[in-house]
Amino acid sequence: MRFAIRFATLSTIWHECLSALYGTDTRLTIPTPTQNSGGGDPQTLALNALGWIVIDDDRAGRFLALTGLTPDELRASLGYPSTLAAVLEYLCGHEPDLIAAAEALGCRPQDLVAARERLTA
Repeated sequence: MRFAIRFATLSTIWHECLSALYGTDTRLTIPTPTQNSGGGDPQTLALNALGWIVIDDDRAGRFLALTGLTPDELRASLGYPSTLAAVLEYLCGHEPDLIAAAEALGCRPQDLVAARERLTA
């Protein structure tokens, strides 16, 4: 039961990320490499990266534990550059996740690092 509740909470966060990003009721998907996310708006890239994080229960749990955010706090702060920078900082702190996220999002790891730097500037 705990898994179902946690997944529902994280699924809701991902849905809100998509709504904030696209402004529509969007399905739970990760952009494919043909929808290249790299080099564009750092906020868009960070929201896509957050979506990649929250679809995996272990990764999402680790993200929340390391950032100290609760699902409600994360949901409430999606529009803040500091929250989006924390998403990218999380990925940059663990190279395997950085590489896997970049591959899933159709960008280069350097694009995620550059987006983090632009959000913290």
